[in-house]
Amino acid sequence: MVTPIGLSFQNSYDLVQSLIEYAQDQGFQRISLTLPPTIYNRRLSNYVDFALLQHGFQYHRREVSSILHLEPTPEENLAKFTDASRRAVKKARQSGVQVHFSDDLKRYYDILIHNLKRRHNVQPTHTLDELLRLAELFPDEIHLLAAHLDDRMIAGITIFEANPDVTLAFYISHDEAYQQYRAVNLLFFEMICWAVEKGFRYLDFGIFTVFMEPNFGLARFKESFGASGMFRDTLTIDLKART
Repeated sequence: MVTPIGLSFQNSYDLVQSLIEYAQDQGFQRISLTLPPTIYNRRLSNYVDFALLQHGFQYHRREVSSILHLEPTPEENLAKFTDASRRAVKKARQSGVQVHFSDDLKRYYDILIHNLKRRHNVQPTHTLDELLRLAELFPDEIHLLAAHLDDRMIAGITIFEANPDVTLAFYISHDEAYQQYRAVNLLFFEMICWAVEKGFRYLDFGIFTVFMEPNFGLARFKESFGASGMFRDTLTIDLKART
C-alpha cells in the first residue's frame, strides 16, 4: 500500500474502508497486506495500521527485519561492528578481495541459485529474466554490488533504493568455495559506505524469520554489523465473514 506522506487520520480510515468496499465489489474473499517497517515512512505514522485493525483486519504473522541505522561516517559505522566482523573485513582486504558495482547478473544469479539450494533448498523469488528486467526498468534504483577475487565474482548483493531514506539489501549470497575470504563482510561494509555517501538513513538487511520461525544464526550475523530488528507485519481480513 502506497500512501501520501501527509495522509491524515481521517483519510487513512476512509482509505481502508474504500479498499474493503472495492474488494467486495470485485468478489474477493480475502485481503492480505504486508506493511513495511515504519522506517520506510517518510513521516513516521501508524495511522494505516490503526485503521486496518479498526476495520477488522487481524495480524496474520509478524516477521522481524534486520535494520541498521546509518551513522554519518564509515568509521562510525565500522565502530558498531563486532570485533569478529571488523577482523573479517580486514581479512577480506588483505586476501585481495575487491568490491565494485557490476552488470554481470548472470554470474551473480548462478551463485545465488546454488547458495539458496544448498542452504535452504529453495529457489530465488525472481527468475534471472525477471531480475534482468527489473534492472532494465529501474537502472538508477537497482544495483549489483559484487566481490571479486582475481577477477572472479565470489559474492554479491542486489541493492534496491527504496526511497530517499532507506536502501534494501536483497539476495545476499556468496560462493561457498570462497567462504574463508569473508567477502560478505567486506561487501556489507562497502555497501554501508556507499549508502552513507548517498545520504541514506537506514539500511534494511531483510528478515531473519520465516513464517515467524527465527534463524538465530542469521540474526547474530546481521547484528554483528550493528543492526537490530523491526516488525514487518502481515494483516488479513476474511471478507466472506462480512457478507
